[in-house]
Amino acid sequence: MPFKLIPTIISMIIGLLIWFIIPVPVGVDPNAWHLLAIFIATIAAIIGKALPIGAIAIIAMTLVAVTGVTNDSPKGAITDVLSSFSSPLIWLIGIAIMISRGLIKTGLGNRIAYYFIALFGKKSLGIGYSLAISELMIAPITPSNTARGGGIIHPIMKSIAHNFDSTPENGTQSKIGKYLALVNYHSNPITSGMFITATAPNPLVVDLINKATGSEIQLSWTTWAVSMFIPGMLCILLMPLVIYLLAKPEIKETPDAKTFATNNLKKMGRISKNEKIMLAIFTLMLLFWANIPEMLTGISALKLHSATTALIGLSALLITGVLSWEDILKERSAWDTIVWFSALIMMAGFLNKLGLIEWFSGNIQAAIAATGVSTTMAMVILTLVYMYVHYFFASTTAHITAMFAAFYTVGLSLGAPPMLFALIMAAAGNIMMTLTHYATGTAPVIFNSGYASLGEWWRVGFIMSVVNLVVWISAGLVWWKFLGHY
Repeated sequence: MPFKLIPTIISMIIGLLIWFIIPVPVGVDPNAWHLLAIFIATIAAIIGKALPIGAIAIIAMTLVAVTGVTNDSPKGAITDVLSSFSSPLIWLIGIAIMISRGLIKTGLGNRIAYYFIALFGKKSLGIGYSLAISELMIAPITPSNTARGGGIIHPIMKSIAHNFDSTPENGTQSKIGKYLALVNYHSNPITSGMFITATAPNPLVVDLINKATGSEIQLSWTTWAVSMFIPGMLCILLMPLVIYLLAKPEIKETPDAKTFATNNLKKMGRISKNEKIMLAIFTLMLLFWANIPEMLTGISALKLHSATTALIGLSALLITGVLSWEDILKERSAWDTIVWFSALIMMAGFLNKLGLIEWFSGNIQAAIAATGVSTTMAMVILTLVYMYVHYFFASTTAHITAMFAAFYTVGLSLGAPPMLFALIMAAAGNIMMTLTHYATGTAPVIFNSGYASLGEWWRVGFIMSVVNLVVWISAGLVWWKFLGHY
């Protein structure tokens, strides 16, 4: 069968129960409740991987259009269903994934990683930092965290481990491979939290914050990057050392690593024309995303929307031949993301418009308010529950779509400073990726290479979630206060 039977049945039962069996609560629009049935069934199907997420999204969009839960008019219903395809944020993330193909095709991503290993690879700890810094360097332009951590960095990490005869097949993973695999993975959530364009769900968070605050808070690429820079850098600097203590490699000195990286750089030869073009376009995009041209010249016309900048970057790659249209057509993950992102944002948006998020948030608010806790303690409770419930999710996007808007709205209702709580929740939405071997797409890629056992993965994941959360929020409170965010 093209679908997994048990997850499909479970998701259908959940949807039918909410639609037909569970009474519509007092104060809730029946259409909102029926849309919730489709939405929850969709999330259940995504978690259970009943079908590929894009296929599930298409089915969900079809159900919304056919049932008319957003609009009584057939034309209005299909217009609503397709409305999110015009979202600049969706196209920003899709185009950025297409652009990231250039890092792989030209070999620039590998060259960056080998360069840092050649510089810092004399010790195991140095190789760990090299992998983390390499991931950080390419994070702003690789919105597929799976492509970044699993497709670019992981093969290099495995090559280094093999060079030291550290493989699961030989039972020698503890030599250095386990340590490097864990660093390879735990770099991913940190770098994902540092840039809007570092992982696909971040633009969704931006959109949900914008809607929840009535457009009062519109996180730009620059605002996000500056706000997350100090906390993220502290986590990046601390993480390889913490994992070194948790999964200490048997090999401490690695003089061969520098030779390994240098030899691979020699094999690659001098930097190619296409790599130079890719690097130039990469730099240009970062400058426009950071709004540097307008700040330097004072010319307002040089302030471009982040999605416009992404279009310019993609156009430049096509014009110069670094990427071909065939490359773009073959970038399945980009087109897939555009489809399922549009579906999830559309449903989440109409749940908000139909008043369900407000109703749900009001109930959670009343429950927390009844305990008499302070606003600060309410923020702590909401953040911890939101983050650690990720143990039950196999998709960061599904988790954020299902829960972010409600939890954020509750925090605002209980008096949380809007910008401060937005940044805390945005950070938690990335830190939670550390927890399990199914927490995000990168996790199974690295876990399945066999360097760490399930118990080791979960133990290190939980400890790193605590370390990252404490460092990120404590440093963030000081940095964000300095920036005037609260």
